[in-house]
Formats: sequence, structure tokens, C-alpha cells
Amino acid sequence: MFTSSQGSVGEVWVWMTAACLALMVLLTVGFFSIIVVNGLSALWPKDVARLVTKDGKVWIGEIHRRRGNQPERLQLKVGNRDLYGFDFKWFTVDDISSIDYPDDIYAIERSEYGNFYGQLVKKSHKYAGFFNKQRLQDEVDNLQTELDHLYDKLGKANDLVDQLTGQRRQQYLDKIAGYDQQIANREQQLDQYRLPFVIADGREKSLPLATIVRFYRPNDMGFFTKVGHYLSKLAELLTDDPREANTEGGIFPAIFGTVLLVFVMSITSFPFGVLAGIYLGVYAREGWLLRLVRIAVNNLAGIPSIVFGIFGLAFFVYGLGGRIDQLFFAEQLPEPTFGTGGILWASLTLGLLTLPVVIVTTEEGLRTIPASFRDSSLALGATRWQTLYRVLLPTASPAILTGFILAMARAAGEVAPLMITGVVKLAPSLAIDSTFPFLHLDRKFMHLGFHIYDISCQSPNIEAAKPMVYVTTLLLVVIVLVLTSSSIWVRARLRRRLSVGGF
Repeated sequence: MFTSSQGSVGEVWVWMTAACLALMVLLTVGFFSIIVVNGLSALWPKDVARLVTKDGKVWIGEIHRRRGNQPERLQLKVGNRDLYGFDFKWFTVDDISSIDYPDDIYAIERSEYGNFYGQLVKKSHKYAGFFNKQRLQDEVDNLQTELDHLYDKLGKANDLVDQLTGQRRQQYLDKIAGYDQQIANREQQLDQYRLPFVIADGREKSLPLATIVRFYRPNDMGFFTKVGHYLSKLAELLTDDPREANTEGGIFPAIFGTVLLVFVMSITSFPFGVLAGIYLGVYAREGWLLRLVRIAVNNLAGIPSIVFGIFGLAFFVYGLGGRIDQLFFAEQLPEPTFGTGGILWASLTLGLLTLPVVIVTTEEGLRTIPASFRDSSLALGATRWQTLYRVLLPTASPAILTGFILAMARAAGEVAPLMITGVVKLAPSLAIDSTFPFLHLDRKFMHLGFHIYDISCQSPNIEAAKPMVYVTTLLLVVIVLVLTSSSIWVRARLRRRLSVGGF
């Protein structure tokens, strides 16, 4: 029987365990709360303030944050980087004489130099050009698309220059020169459509409409107008390419690259992990060799991910990729095709990284099945294959899917191996397009995890990049949750099916 002292000691440990669990829950909730709040609020249009300091200077911008109490300071996002040379400026509250929010202040999102804040002048005869901007931009985009196609054809012709005549090559050059002239003429036309603004210090600047992404007055927007603006920004984030050193615009290439990476990793590595786990758990004979293999597999799960990246670079990129180039793309050497980083080699590297988890969970799932299941199946005349296929694998499928979920979640968040096996800051084209063979696994790609690292640690303007860091982090967490939740839902259905004997 337990004594009172033993019981009190046990209760202490129970309370300590509960306290640790509560602490972990609070830390997790706090972590997700910070990401969600900052990520969702980053796209909301903020009011633009006009500050007048006691020395008579006027500044316009968004109040970014406040800090300290004695004296209190606030940071203003003044924008207009091409005029000021900076985006943010700190002010001491004691030095500010007034703050107001005029309705006629415009916030302009540009394709370069970040946001612009100012008041529109001479607006009565300038809106015609603004409304024609989209039509003219569409024409330029169409011309650029045609020019890109010509460049693509010219690139292919240059790759096969020995098989082409000089006259045909000159025809391509003449077409490209003609389109260059047409684009130059159209850009000159677009440059005539400008909007004049006056900034806080009285200087005027005309902005070409071709460089304006959005044009709005945040202080004059109602709630539903701001909601519409928010949805427009969200659509841009999910469907457009990045701009301004990845700190603005969309992150669709990074989303696409992350999902495709996980998908390719799953279909190339998960089957091998399951097969290895089946062999170790069903067919392999117990002995010193099997124990050695299990120790090696368990140790592989603890190796730093960067080591797998170095192995992937040496074995997959330079080894297999270099051999493929020599055998099938010799005419393009020394320019590598598969002998350089790409999404295929990055996926295989992550597959090796997650393989031990899949092997261990598969083997453990098979070993936890009661021996009576196997014996009963064999006694009824089933072969070993039929027993494995119809009895053991369906029963162990929840455990196998658990390993798949863990592997997928880790692969989606890994960055270090990708940095040396194919991920880039900005991918010129996606791995899937309309050009045969449609799936180009040799291409480099963008990844949400690397995108977070790049804009948070390598960006030349860290303060301006913070909103995009939170948004990208939130999207990465959401993608991982969606992928893992789908797998968990499938695993739960299998468990319910097995609980009623449906296999």
C-alpha cells in the first residue's frame, strides 16, 4: 500500500506534469496568436497620418509602431523611398505638435521603390489616362508574351545552331528587334499618362501610371471598402509574383514550389520507406545484422538536415545529374541540365531525410499487430502475400499514415538542404507549364521556408519586409496544417473502418 508521503510525492509529480503541459499549450497558443494577428493584419489598409513637428516640418505616413514611455516614441512609415532615401522615421511624441488624418491623402503601391504617400494635384484632367492604364498595360503584356515566346524559340535555335542556317537565325533576330521597337513605342505612350502628387514637404512628383499597382485614399475608405481592398491584396498575395526584392506583391511561386516539393517527395520516397518497413517487420530474420540495420535507421533520423543537403548535392546533383547530362544532354554541355540544383534533387534529398521516420513507423505498426491475426489468416489457407496485403497492411495503415504525416510536415518546413539542392530567391519559371514535357523537374524553384529566411535575414530593408515575413509564415503554417489535417482525416476514417471490422 502507498504511504501518505508516497502519495504526496506522486501528487507533486502529477501537478508538475500538468503545469508543463499547460505551459506548452500557452506557448503554442501564443506562438500561433502572434503569427495569425500579425499575418492577417499585414494586408489591412492602414490610415495615413500627417504629423507636424514643433520645428514646423510636416511628415505623411502610416504609424507603424510605438515604443517606450519616457519619452514615448512612434515610428512612421513615410514611404517615398526614391525621394527621402528611407522608408521609416522615428519621432518623439514630445516633439510632435499635431497629428491628423486628412481624407485627401493617397497611398500608392508601386512596382518599385515601395509605397508613395502624397496629395493629388491637378486631378481634373488626369483621370482619363488612369482609366486607360489597364487597357494599355494589357497590350504591353501581350507584346511581352509574344516576345518571350520569340526569345524561347531563339534560345532553342541557339542550342541547335549547327543544325540551322544563318538566314533562319537572322529571321528570329529581325522579329525580336521589331517587337523591341514596338514595346519601346508603347512604353513611351504609357509614360505620357502620369499622375502629379505633392508630398509632405511641398515637392511635386509625377508618377507613371504603368508603375502604379494600387491607388487609394485609406482615410476616406469605409469598412466594406477596406474589406474589398483586403480581399484584393489577398488575391494578389496568392496568385501574383513577388516584387521589390520579394518584400511586396505575391508569393504564388513559393506556394507552388512548396506544395510540388512535398508532393514529389511523397511519391518518390514514401513507397520505399513503407517497403523497407515491411521487410524489416515481416520478412527479415532476427539477428545481429537486423539489429545493426535498425540502429542505423534510428541514427539517420538524428543526423542534421544540412548533412543530407551535402549528400544530395554530391550524389544526386553532381553524381546522377552529371551522368544524365553526359548520356542524354551532351550537346548542351558544359551548360548543365540535370547536373545542377532542381526540384527533383531537392525532393529526393528530403525523401532521404524523412525516410527513417516512415520506416520506423511502418515497422512498429506491423509489430504491434497481434500474432493471432497472422496465424488465423495463414490457418485459413491464405498465402503470406495475401495475409500481408489483406490483413497486416490495412491494420497497420493508421500507423503508416502517422509516419507519412510526420515526414510530410518536416519536409514542408525544411530549408537548409534546399539551399544547396535547388531553391532560389526568385524562380524565372514554374516547374509546370504548357511546354512539353509540361513537368520540368530539372528547374529551380521557390519555397516558403526559404522565402521567410531570405526576406527576414537577407532583405536590404528589414522593417519593410516584416509584414511579408508574418504573412509568409502564416501561409506556410496553414499549408502544413491543411496537408497534415487531410492525412489525419484519412487515418481517422481508416481507424473507424477497422474498429467495425470493415477490412
